[in-house]
Amino acid sequence: MKKLTSVFWITLAITLFASVWGSLAPANFETISANVKNYISIHFGWYYLLIVSLFVIVCLYLIFSPYGKIKLGKPNDKPDYSYSTWFAMLFSAGMGIGLVFYGAASPVSHFIKTPPLAEPGTTEAIRDSMRITFFHYGVHAWAIYAIVALILAYFKFRHGKPGLISATLEPVFGDKMKGAWGKAIDVIAVFATIVGVATTLGFGAAQINGGLTYLLDIEKQFWVQLVIIVVVTGLFMLSAYTGLSKGIKYLSNANMGLAAILFITMLVIGPTVYIANTFTDTLGSYIQTLATESLRLNPNSDEERQWVMDWTVFFWAWWIAWAPFVGIFIARVSKGRSIREFLSGVLLVPSVVSFLWMTAFGATGIQTQQNGADIASLPDEQVLFGVFEQFPMSVFLSIIAMMLIGTFFITSADSATFVLGMQTTNGSLNPPKTVKFVWGIAQSTIAAVLLYTGGLTALQNALIAAAFPFSFIMLLMVYSLFKALRADRAALQKNKEETTSKSA
Repeated sequence: MKKLTSVFWITLAITLFASVWGSLAPANFETISANVKNYISIHFGWYYLLIVSLFVIVCLYLIFSPYGKIKLGKPNDKPDYSYSTWFAMLFSAGMGIGLVFYGAASPVSHFIKTPPLAEPGTTEAIRDSMRITFFHYGVHAWAIYAIVALILAYFKFRHGKPGLISATLEPVFGDKMKGAWGKAIDVIAVFATIVGVATTLGFGAAQINGGLTYLLDIEKQFWVQLVIIVVVTGLFMLSAYTGLSKGIKYLSNANMGLAAILFITMLVIGPTVYIANTFTDTLGSYIQTLATESLRLNPNSDEERQWVMDWTVFFWAWWIAWAPFVGIFIARVSKGRSIREFLSGVLLVPSVVSFLWMTAFGATGIQTQQNGADIASLPDEQVLFGVFEQFPMSVFLSIIAMMLIGTFFITSADSATFVLGMQTTNGSLNPPKTVKFVWGIAQSTIAAVLLYTGGLTALQNALIAAAFPFSFIMLLMVYSLFKALRADRAALQKNKEETTSKSA
């Protein structure tokens, strides 16, 4: 068995402490996490908007710059996975449950309850609701993932560094990253991963519970969600036991199959023309307002600023908290692709798929609300099932949706156990099954504790708090990447000049 590092033991101790604290003093845990979340949102909302916009700019620059030709690996390395499997794996790990949970809930909420700018229930509110949903699931989200994944893949496959967050900072800090400072960096990354994935598992359990409420009249209760977490934990641990190439690959493809069934069925039985028109109109609006929306934080309107804190900052924090996990996972399956190919694929393809998904279910939900079905009054985790109830085959759609949530639940947690195992065994690409088992239990425990202490609100609070310290590490990673790229380019230029001189 590979040696367990101090990162493993320190992070496990922090996780156990948080679990015990939340279990024994839930009210105190919820209060403290809410205070931390509020402080970060109020004082650093501007910071989140700036750094995420910076990540988008960096990605676009690298796509079009000469650096885009550099391969994530040796010159003769070929990709391990086909495009279809690659897209399925990164999409399942990167969005998954969030798309199913918010696919109808976000647009409907922004239309009738929390529009960013327009009056609730108006035509303008419909346009705003879809545009902001595209914004939260578009290139900004994937730029966060892409930055971490690119940097890890570059140092791992081109420079032979271990697959650790700390290893990517060696061009800046040198051998300090092999000591206590490096361990601290990796602990922050591992804990952010645990909280980020646990939050998503909590959302998934809540939505499966919402589906059971609609189908079987099972009440929304913590013990029901706990049973769901226990059952799915057993399933994803079985998947993790089979290994990356088998378990995650097959489940990722199954995810895409179930998602395709749900999407196509909704497209056929739903308002097809309205969905197509809404997609086209929203895509144009999204592109036109991208720069303005990226930095919108009206300092003269408390209401508008609070909206940005509650929604945009929350989503950016969610993606940042997931970035260590998703980034490491995407890096692991992206060997052999060029920087240009990698960034173009990670930024554009999943964004477009997200837009299509959100339009199919969001536009249908909005039209359903307009036609008199009050789905906006439902809890977020039940909105999707409220939409299904207005159409034929509602039971079939609800069952497919819960199966999809379950498989996304499994692939997200499965991928995370692999990444956490990798991060706590010095970057091993084949972490021991016992280590993955420990992290699988830890993720599920934190998810259960967060649901117990404050439901979905506690999940959101924990996300923003966990993401904040890792955001600074991401900035250092970007600086380190450019420093390494410049050094590589200088070395190549020197070799070329020496070769030319010898030839002369």
